[in-house]
Amino acid sequence: MMQGKQVFEYAIVRVVPRVERGECINVGVMVFCKRTRFLEMKYQLDEPRLRAFSAQLDLEELAGYLHGWDLICQGRKEGGPIARLDVPERFRWLSAVKSTILQCSRVHPGLCEDPKALLERLFDQYVA
Repeated sequence: MMQGKQVFEYAIVRVVPRVERGECINVGVMVFCKRTRFLEMKYQLDEPRLRAFSAQLDLEELAGYLHGWDLICQGRKEGGPIARLDVPERFRWLSAVKSTILQCSRVHPGLCEDPKALLERLFDQYVA
């Protein structure tokens, strides 16, 4: 692994049950570091919290979408054609502006020495 601080970018993964209302709840975080080819996401579906937020949510369907995003992050063939793109393109596709139930915040940059530890810290800060 490279030593020293590396440029990273992250986005918060959000559930937006009714896109027209714009209300959201954070369910995950993605961290991307081009230099180390790091792209991972961590997510959690807190069923009681999500049900309180929107009783109409199909949590099984939502879990499937999040699993698909995770497969794309990992570059696994089960993630489909997007998962076969290179790491930066996968991150840009996932973090692009969408009008769907699953969306990302704006992308935020910074410097870090350990993207995996950063992912855990950001997850604890914004989701857990």
